[in-house]
Amino acid sequence: MKIGILTGGGDVPGLNASIKAAVNRAVAEGNQVVGIRRGWGGLLDIDPANPLSVSVNTLALDPSVVRTIDRSGGTFLHTSRTNPAKVRPADEPAFLRNGDGDGPHDHTTHVIKVIDQLGLRALITIGGDDTLSFSLRLHEEGVPVVAIPKTMDNDVHGTDYCIGFSTAVTRTVNFVHQLRTSVGSHERIAVVEVFGRNSGETSLVSAYLSGVDRAVISEVPFDPDRLAKLLMIDKRGNPSNYAMLTISEGASLAGGTIVEAGEEDAYGHRKLGGIGQLATELLKERTGQGMIYQQLGYLMRSGSPDSLDLMVAINYAVMATELVMQGTSGRLVALLDGKYEHVPLRTVGEGLKRVDVEALYDVEAYRPKMRHVDGRPMFLR
Repeated sequence: MKIGILTGGGDVPGLNASIKAAVNRAVAEGNQVVGIRRGWGGLLDIDPANPLSVSVNTLALDPSVVRTIDRSGGTFLHTSRTNPAKVRPADEPAFLRNGDGDGPHDHTTHVIKVIDQLGLRALITIGGDDTLSFSLRLHEEGVPVVAIPKTMDNDVHGTDYCIGFSTAVTRTVNFVHQLRTSVGSHERIAVVEVFGRNSGETSLVSAYLSGVDRAVISEVPFDPDRLAKLLMIDKRGNPSNYAMLTISEGASLAGGTIVEAGEEDAYGHRKLGGIGQLATELLKERTGQGMIYQQLGYLMRSGSPDSLDLMVAINYAVMATELVMQGTSGRLVALLDGKYEHVPLRTVGEGLKRVDVEALYDVEAYRPKMRHVDGRPMFLR
């Protein structure tokens, strides 16, 4: 069997470990593995009439090729946010352009043709909601697909855990503690903005573990007046006379909207970021205090994975490869109640995974509310 593997969307630590584990398991059973470069973009860019485009967009994988890739973060296959079902004319390969309207155009049929030409009997796709939504489209079109969830927001519906989340939280906690030295030295209020579009889990869990004073999450719009008063109470109560909060990039003001910029990507998302800066300005107006604004952004997901992400990435890959070799498809590998499982791939589109606000968050105090954790998943939710 020849198996294709790709990574799509944002990079996270653990992708390379997952690729390596899948390759080693598949090849050990006599199968071939082909890496697709730049996620769905690689399949879109392959011209069946041009063999050179195949060599540029694919890579034969065996244990010698992937031997050391797990020692670093990111994805050595590279990634993109390409959605073959929704391609703007400006992003189309020249050989696919036909001058038919303004687009976007659906090139799913082309991708299926390429998969067939490459002789791929199945695909292992590693990605978040967007990448997995096209995985589902291919499955519905008859292409055997098994998906692995990754996103540092931990927001793929159908699994308790996504590759990248543990490392992102670990990095955030470390950065928060390091930032305390400057915030405390200057007796200021610090606003730390972290990734998280629809789910505030990264902000919530990072605040919970690092002991920051307040946490603003995507699920609960915040009132800057009340937040300012609470932070001043925190600052005065701190012997070092400072206060800190984390804030999700997808957070919003009460009665307002999330802060976005730029054009929509192929999945309908505009670039997030800036709510932390806005919150900093509003808090400074209301408190008169010196402020420090720190947007962690890509630092959260850069570098090598921690041990938990390595463990999950490897086990997800082994399980996905086993499913493919058994002839099972249309599945999403998952962690549910602490156990490795697999669920229907369609599960990813059946809802949004968000923070259980009632159980885990104090909406009046803007902080974690972890009173009872018995029976909850390891990373809560």
